[in-house]
Amino acid sequence: MNEHQMTSDARMNRVPHGSDTLHWYSRLMVLIVSLTAAVPFYLLILLAFKHPEGGLQSISIIPDFHLANLTEAWVKSDLGRALVNTTIMTAGGILLLVLLASMAGYSIARVRSRLNRTIFALLLICMMIPGIINTVPLYTLLIRLRGINTYWSMICVMAANALPFSVFLYASFIRAIPRSLEESAIMDGCSFFEAFWKITFPLMGPVTASVVILQGLGMWNNYAQAVFFLQDRAHRNIPLAVSLFFQQYGANWPLMAAAALIGLVPAVTMFLLFQRYFVEGITAGAIKG
Repeated sequence: MNEHQMTSDARMNRVPHGSDTLHWYSRLMVLIVSLTAAVPFYLLILLAFKHPEGGLQSISIIPDFHLANLTEAWVKSDLGRALVNTTIMTAGGILLLVLLASMAGYSIARVRSRLNRTIFALLLICMMIPGIINTVPLYTLLIRLRGINTYWSMICVMAANALPFSVFLYASFIRAIPRSLEESAIMDGCSFFEAFWKITFPLMGPVTASVVILQGLGMWNNYAQAVFFLQDRAHRNIPLAVSLFFQQYGANWPLMAAAALIGLVPAVTMFLLFQRYFVEGITAGAIKG
């Protein structure tokens, strides 16, 4: 009995050791991946705050904190106007996308019919088609509708491009919500539409945050459609303004880095605000859905 107990104790002592080793390996991999992602961003900060003198060879580990680069890039690239344009188009695109995708996902999840299954299949097929392929037909259509250099055209185009994947997320999430909640509200006098907005939609905060992050960042950084549909300087968004700024000041790396950093800060801020809901919204409904 004593030898058996000693053998059992030895096995029990070996298991935590292996678990601790795996835990440290996991931490090491997370650290390596984090550093790999952080190094380019840190280099961008070093360039953005670098003094113009000395060239790229004079870059040090600690930033020079030359704030004049940010001011100069802001003025010369007209980023103030571009920031307002991008905010208007991104906010409008997100609002339209959440409105349409949530209602479409609710209808597909709650009404099981052949028509809804066909529509859902078509949306999944649309996810496989790159948005750039539709640029020429869209450009022809917007010329006829006089939508070139307008906010509403970019809002509609960006929302339509993001609609298939967003409907997929909403439908998967809503399938995990008990139907009894809406049935109870309908029995209390709510209509089908009121039950959705008063009962179901407030519960979809995590998936809505995921849609805002995923599609909002794509709308903020939209360049493929902006370069065709926003030809007027007064309506350019940040990616287009930064791209044209690069073409003009391509030899001045600190100015280019400063312009890129200014355009990146709002997108990073939005991600930090909604990041805690991101994983929950993506994975919610994966088992029941």
